[in-house]
Order: sequence, then C-alpha cells, then structure tokens
Amino acid sequence: MNDVIIIGSGPCGLSAAIEAKRAGLNPLVIEKHCMVYSIYSYPTHLQFFSTAELLEIGGYPFITPNDKPFRQEALVYYRTVALRENLAIKTYEEVTLVERRQQHYEVHTVDRFGRSARYESRFVILATGYFDQPNLLGITGEELPKVTHYYREAHPYTGMKVAIIGGSNSAVDAAMDLLRVGAEVTIVYRGAQISSVIKPWVRPIFESMVNKGKIRMLFDSQVQEITESSVRVNTAGVIQDIPNDFVLALTGFRPDRTLLTSLGIDINEETGAPYYNPETMETNVKGFYVAGVVASSKYDANEIFIETGRKHGNHIASHMASSLV
Repeated sequence: MNDVIIIGSGPCGLSAAIEAKRAGLNPLVIEKHCMVYSIYSYPTHLQFFSTAELLEIGGYPFITPNDKPFRQEALVYYRTVALRENLAIKTYEEVTLVERRQQHYEVHTVDRFGRSARYESRFVILATGYFDQPNLLGITGEELPKVTHYYREAHPYTGMKVAIIGGSNSAVDAAMDLLRVGAEVTIVYRGAQISSVIKPWVRPIFESMVNKGKIRMLFDSQVQEITESSVRVNTAGVIQDIPNDFVLALTGFRPDRTLLTSLGIDINEETGAPYYNPETMETNVKGFYVAGVVASSKYDANEIFIETGRKHGNHIASHMASSLV
C-alpha cells in the first residue's frame, strides 16, 4: 500500500510528490494523460508570464537564456525533475473512483486499453488541472467541427477567416500568431476595452495591429450563433453576420469537481471552491487533500497559478507526516 496517491502530474502534483517523498512517505502519481498535460496542451510557442524561478519545484533551478521561459523549456524542466527524483508515475491511467475506507482509501483506475486496477493508500491528494473542461458558450453551432476551445499553432489556419472569442492573453497571443500566417482575424470580446492583464511586452504590439486594422477587434460583443460559413455577433445591440472559416473559443477552463463531490467534500455554493484548511490543504474529509488549481473558485481558475500552487505540497507533506507520528 502506498502512503499517498497524487491524482494529476502537473507542476503542483509533482511538487506534492517530491515533498511527500522527502517527508519519508511513499508517493504514487496517477495521470490520465501524459506528464504535465496542461503545459503540453498550451500553444506550441507559448511564452510564460512568470519568470523561471517562480515555476521551480523541489529546489531544482530552472535554467533558461530567456527572460520568461517557453512551453518547450517547461516540458523539459518538469520531466527532468521527475526523473531526477525517481518519482513513481503511472501515465495514461484515469482515476474513475475514490472510496474512503476506515483506515485508508481505495483508488480505482482504468488505462487507455480499458484495463482496470485498484490501489490503496493512506492519503490522497487531488492535483488535477482544468484543461479537460472548457467553459462552453452554450450557443447554436458550438458543436461544429470548425469550433475548438484549444489553440496549438497557427499553420492550420493559413489564409483562413478566424474568429477568436475572448480577450485574455491566450486570445491575444493566438491573434498575433495567426497574423503571421496570413489569417484574417476577428476578436469578439465582451469587455469594453483591452484587458489590463495582457502581457506588458505584448500589449503595445497588439494595440498597434488593432489600430492599423490588421486585427479586427469587436468590443462589447458576443457571438450568438455559429454556422458553417459565418458567426453571428451582437455588438451593443447591433447584429451582424461575419464570414468565417474557424472559431477559436478561448473562454477559459474550469476544474472538475466530480471526485470531490462523490466523497462528500464540502463545496462553497457561492464560489464553487472546495472546503479546505489553507494551512494544511486538507479537506473536510480526513486524509484527502487538494493542491493547485482544483482548490480555486469555479469563477476564476486562474486565481491559483503554478507559482502559488507549487507550495501546497509543503503544507500537505508536513501535515501527512505529522499524522503518522
């Protein structure tokens, strides 16, 4: 039996596993995708907002020649740290059920070939991200093949008419990327002006492209319907149909609460965040902890970043170790 099972192998999950191991516990990480799947799912050429030292885990230095590291550098860093720590990680194995017994937990899984397995542990840490659950628009046409909530790179959209829904950094980065391959870009944003959180080194260039008419920016706007050849947009009460080939609905993501609610963990009705002790990260269910973005509000999954969530493992490991004394 393992001392602790960590569900999710993102930076916060890996950090929790490292700290648990250093506290003398025997951790097992279970991941339904590849390691650090959320970062793998980022746009191919994404540059982080945070500096490298704020992304470090386990005391391992994150060396980069850039002011802010890129996605590929982060993938190398995190898998190298996991290898250096010799962490036990089972990838491509999804946790389907967690059951609480008197003195331990039973964790049920299924792998990509449909084979089932069962593990036992004294403690469980839920450190899943949010990339599996995009915030849906709830409009007609959202299910069309031309619509995606994930953006990887610009090449497939060369010369296409692309509508981007959203006004965050992901929307701005995608627009700038698409411009380089000759796409005709329209951003549909419900805000009245460009967001104040846009990366400061990107904002001036983006504003210049908007002012020059190279990127069409529709403020106070919402997409009402998507068809095979257009998008219907409501801009301050004015309806227009815009010719369109592809839609990037970059409206953010939300954590999955299914495992939490199935165990009887209290959820704040107003925020959607699970109950936990911020000093230990333990929920109201003894021995079950949360780490990283899964501890955040359903309204703002970005309130917990790698740079803050990576520290959860220290609190958890200390509390688990003291529970065994």
